[in-house]
Amino acid sequence: MGTSGSQVGSLNLMRGEEGKNWEVGVMSWLFLYFLLGSTASHLGTEVAEMRKRQQSQNEGTSAVSQAPGNQRPNNTCCFCWCCCCSCSCQNPTADEIMSWAQNFDKMMKTPAGRNLFREFLRTEYSEENLLFWLACEDLKKEQNKKVIEEKARLIYEDYISILSPKEVSLDSRVREVINRNLLDPSPHMYEDAQLQIYTLMHRDSFPRFLNSQMYKSLIESTVGSTSET
Repeated sequence: MGTSGSQVGSLNLMRGEEGKNWEVGVMSWLFLYFLLGSTASHLGTEVAEMRKRQQSQNEGTSAVSQAPGNQRPNNTCCFCWCCCCSCSCQNPTADEIMSWAQNFDKMMKTPAGRNLFREFLRTEYSEENLLFWLACEDLKKEQNKKVIEEKARLIYEDYISILSPKEVSLDSRVREVINRNLLDPSPHMYEDAQLQIYTLMHRDSFPRFLNSQMYKSLIESTVGSTSET
């Protein structure tokens, strides 16, 4: 059966449109290809520049830290709680370390004891208990009302709030007391909570600390160094 002229014209028109669409598609693809290639090249250049700047900063920081006035002395106290290397505390003697086993309060009063106990708590993922207790001790020393309010708020956000990853374990009664005290913060507003956490560390964590390899190794090394001298 023959094909009419109008049908042939329509067929050619359709083929022409398909050709145009194909050309448009190819041009669009090429445009995106070069655009993305240019963008990737630009981003790569920026990343390289950022790495160069960061490397230069690290080298500068390293140079400053190695300057004679900034070098850490070799005989600094490794037990210092503040870790600032500028205090005058001394390493505990073997007798002092062994006395901690008989008196939790005595250990908690010494920077060396708190520091070692903190290292142990960190291995048990309960370091926040000691950090909370120390924050409360710091709050008790404050007298400025605005500073008290700020520190009280930070303690709540860091250790009391159920949204905090460092939340300490407190019963509902103590939490109610804290919530009331937040209306008028004071240096001693966390005393009940602090006592509860202190008791928890004493009864739960402290016995495991005394049986830990960390504590035993410290005694052995201290006794050994004492006998050598």
